[in-house]
Amino acid sequence: MAVNRVPVLKRCRSLGLDPIYLGIDKKSNRELKRANKKMSEYGLQLREKQKAKFIYGVLEKPFRNYYEKADRMKGMTGENLMTMLESRLDNVVFRAGFARTRKEARQIVDHKHVLVNGKQVNIPSYLVKAGDVIEIKEKCKGAQRYKDILDVTAGRLVPEWMDSDQEALKATVKELPTRDMIDVPVDEMLIVELYSK
Repeated sequence: MAVNRVPVLKRCRSLGLDPIYLGIDKKSNRELKRANKKMSEYGLQLREKQKAKFIYGVLEKPFRNYYEKADRMKGMTGENLMTMLESRLDNVVFRAGFARTRKEARQIVDHKHVLVNGKQVNIPSYLVKAGDVIEIKEKCKGAQRYKDILDVTAGRLVPEWMDSDQEALKATVKELPTRDMIDVPVDEMLIVELYSK
């Protein structure tokens, strides 16, 4: 399995991204060296794509597949793409506050701790639908790991498109998110321009 091993803060710096969007509270003290260098149009488009891939932890091939699927759907391709990325199971677990970062959420899903509508799902890229109930397995709920996670994520805002009961480690997807409900600093129009060349 391919794994991105680039240091997170270094990657955030190069993409001009605040680590808080990844669930990380650290700040990088270093500045980018190429401050006065003008970026080409292609460079800007590529950076937006890299940003989206990095935030959601998706590699190039699956990301391209998401784009092609979003392109076939009704409505705006860019908005469809962001909605699909946001409704990935690992992202929903992260948004509900059951994990500190999306990487940790992905691991929790991989380790078979998550139930969707009462069925065990261990595929991080599983797309949730409106009305789905996501919860942590009964036997895992008492684990120290989740107590530690809830201490960290207790103050985090749960997005308006889902309800999260952090005591019971249970969340319900009320509706699929629209673009204005997604607080990720990505200009999806540039991604669409890049892929439609």
